[in-house]
Amino acid sequence: MNFGILYEDGNYVELGYSRVTPTVSGTYSAAFGPFSGSSTGDLAGDYSAFSLGYKHQFTDRLALTLILNTPYGADAHYTAGPYTGLTAQWKSRQIAAVLKYDLTDNFSAHGGLKYLRSSAQIGIPNALFPGGYTAVGDTDERVGYIVGAAYEKPEIALRVALTYESGITHSFRTTETAPAFGPGNPIASTTDVEMPQSLLLDFQTGVARNTLLFGSLRWSEWSVWEVRPIGFEAASAGSNIADFDDDVFTWTLGVGRKLNETLSVFARVGYEKKNRGISSRLAPTDGYTSAGIGGSWTKDNLKIAGGIEYISVGDATDSSGVVFKANDAFGVGLSVGMQF
Repeated sequence: MNFGILYEDGNYVELGYSRVTPTVSGTYSAAFGPFSGSSTGDLAGDYSAFSLGYKHQFTDRLALTLILNTPYGADAHYTAGPYTGLTAQWKSRQIAAVLKYDLTDNFSAHGGLKYLRSSAQIGIPNALFPGGYTAVGDTDERVGYIVGAAYEKPEIALRVALTYESGITHSFRTTETAPAFGPGNPIASTTDVEMPQSLLLDFQTGVARNTLLFGSLRWSEWSVWEVRPIGFEAASAGSNIADFDDDVFTWTLGVGRKLNETLSVFARVGYEKKNRGISSRLAPTDGYTSAGIGGSWTKDNLKIAGGIEYISVGDATDSSGVVFKANDAFGVGLSVGMQF
């Protein structure tokens, strides 16, 4: 979640849009016999995301911000070889209400609640599960919390903010279908999926006239996340469908330059640490590096910003020895904000 809107002046509203075009494919290992060396096909579909933020300044010190965004998502579907028919979809929508209070001219605190709504669906082909398997998780809604603090020194454009977001555990009403279940098919149950807690440190500071250095470091506890429906677990000797072995650390670093009273530009790089373990077939990537450029145009109370980014996706290997390498993604983003 982007908390930058908390620090906009006065009342402010912003609409954002992003579009990502990934390419993720792998090469089958010798374990797949005649398919050895052939491609899995591109499993990652293009996706778009919208966001909406609104900040209302009640007093000189107290403000309320509402943020609507899409925090999690997945749309994987294999199209070639033994993995054909292996699919995963995760849809989510989140709204957060965050109060910010200026304790002094330099220190502030913020906190509030977030409401997360998610649904999920998974399909596994006969080559990976006898007779095939599907699981549908109905929409589940949960509430978490946000708390943080910031230090600001406006005369040098300095701001350092630390924000914690609690984890949320979804309890999906799940319907599992598979011929292997026999007379018990389908199975209705509840599947708990724990979404990660996270800690975000972000900063900005002026380093020269009209020049800004900015960046962030985020820790997310993805090691707690797994999908383990009871029917699949029982039929596969205690296995889960998907999980992540490690937590994720992500950082960004960039520089912005004000060219004149209306136009500014920026460049930034990003990095997510590789964990070098066995990757899930439904998320066969391991870290990334990225580079992006963009700019903003400001006139009176209107601000329009946009950018493009290239992401080099980290190589990964799944439990069957399928290697995913030389994958990447392109992203574009646009936001329109207005003070009033």
